[in-house]
Amino acid sequence: MLVYISRRLLLTLPLMFGVLFITFFLMQMVPGNPVERMLGERGGTPEERARLMHELGLDRPWYVRFGAYVSDLARGDPGRTLLSRERIADEIADRFPNTCLLALTAVIVAVALGLSTGLLSALWPGSWVDHLCRLVAIFGLSTPVFWFGLMLMLFFALKLQWLPASSDTPSMAVNLILPSITLGLRPAAFIQRVTRSSLLDIMRTDYIRTARAKGLPERVVILRHALRNAMVPIITLIGLDLGSLLSGSVITERIFSYRGIGLYALEGIQNREYSVVMASVLLTSFLFLMVNLVVDVLYAFLDPRIRYE
Repeated sequence: MLVYISRRLLLTLPLMFGVLFITFFLMQMVPGNPVERMLGERGGTPEERARLMHELGLDRPWYVRFGAYVSDLARGDPGRTLLSRERIADEIADRFPNTCLLALTAVIVAVALGLSTGLLSALWPGSWVDHLCRLVAIFGLSTPVFWFGLMLMLFFALKLQWLPASSDTPSMAVNLILPSITLGLRPAAFIQRVTRSSLLDIMRTDYIRTARAKGLPERVVILRHALRNAMVPIITLIGLDLGSLLSGSVITERIFSYRGIGLYALEGIQNREYSVVMASVLLTSFLFLMVNLVVDVLYAFLDPRIRYE
């Protein structure tokens, strides 16, 4: 197990370098540059633009700038923003806990809704309960995130005025309600479908019939035997969802003005802040890889037959 974990950790280094290079290359392909954002498309003389490009180091070849950025990053310095000259590390450290809270609450919503509806759907297949749960899953899969978030905002914030429309209140718990429900609906639909299909397959196996023949209570058969063996694909799905949510949901954070990594990366793209985008992508990619590593390790605890040589 330790050898497997060490090998996976070593593989993250070339993967991170590849992500960093591709992100930097794509940012160079985006039209515009920070000078246009600072002076405007028609602001400043050509001499002023050239001087500012030289001061910011944007007139150097792309590979020279990429090498300088990697060198600074290796020393733990992701740089400063070109417009406000703020330290990117401080801004990420300020926003990252918000993204973690949003991702965790969204996963809790997704797991609670997805597991419960999937379990009910598998226990009574073909019934009205099954059809209702599957209808909820179809709604979650087919509903755009931005539309669902706006509908929640319209109903609970503007109509009923129970919750704030944006995440600018002092109460973090209140700020998380609408964004976490918006983010958690689609993962919940996937979890519901995987839970239902996995449980239906397992309920037909011989060891479930044997457990029932021994006189075990149905609750024990479902929770201890069936659901535990169905958790391997469910854990995989939860891990992928958590990794993607930790990356910062740009749409949700934008709708609710939530101060997270996703909104920070979007602002970096709009302002052509290359260092902001690369730092955000690098952090979220690393978190995604680490979450997947934890999920792979959990496999061995959920299913003793799985071993990593």
